[in-house]
Amino acid sequence: MNLNTITEIKRPVSADEIVSWQPNYAWLAGGTWLFSEPQVATDTLIDLDSLGWTPLIATPDGLEIAATCRVADLHAFKAPPDWVAVPLFRDCIDAFLMSFKIWNAATIGGNVVMSLPAGAMISLTAALEGVCTLWPRDGTRRTVSIVDFVTGNHRNVLQPGELLRSIQLPATALAKRYAMRQMSLTRFGRSAALIVATVDNDGRDFLLTITASTPRPVQLRFERTPTAAEMRRAIDKRLPADGYFQDEHGSAAYKQHITYYFAEQIRAELV
Repeated sequence: MNLNTITEIKRPVSADEIVSWQPNYAWLAGGTWLFSEPQVATDTLIDLDSLGWTPLIATPDGLEIAATCRVADLHAFKAPPDWVAVPLFRDCIDAFLMSFKIWNAATIGGNVVMSLPAGAMISLTAALEGVCTLWPRDGTRRTVSIVDFVTGNHRNVLQPGELLRSIQLPATALAKRYAMRQMSLTRFGRSAALIVATVDNDGRDFLLTITASTPRPVQLRFERTPTAAEMRRAIDKRLPADGYFQDEHGSAAYKQHITYYFAEQIRAELV
């Protein structure tokens, strides 16, 4: 879609060039949502591509994913052999509802910042214990976990003008075994539930991440792999019946059911 209200495109070489934030500004990365509908209140786009951030940086501490990293770049990432959770990248990317155009344009940061319940990159980075680095226009840069970053359906902790710079996935999470289940009401539809669990090789530090069936990511951590009854009790304690996200992609009762069903499948697979 052409945005006929845009009168200026800024291409800074540093985010610090954008000193003061105006309500008519918008950050531009992949633009797959920005150009999908009229943006009548926006007349200035700030192109993040001009900042030249390296998409992926792997170190012994983990993987840094730039907010401007394209989905296609993450899909093609070649991991060190001990990062056994990296195939989850492709599993979550395959859960995207997108065309080949979006595949090559959409960014990881854009999907996270949209903060939709079915955001597949939210599911991925939450399950792998991702931590966001945020750059405000004035003030101290800060970090926040993905689980705390998303606060609800299309809501997050970003302040006006604040920029998601990157997401750090720790090596400890990338080295864990994982299992994932995803469900849509239609073959290529939006996820009604996307559930992931990770666990150490010795069965300790079992982390269950529930997304898509809930308005925001929900995580349950156990010192060791739980029994079926322990996990069911933990889910019920954290998620009452009215805690599930109801929309055209599934009722709350349906999403609760498949959350239970997939969580037990995953637990059994990882035992």
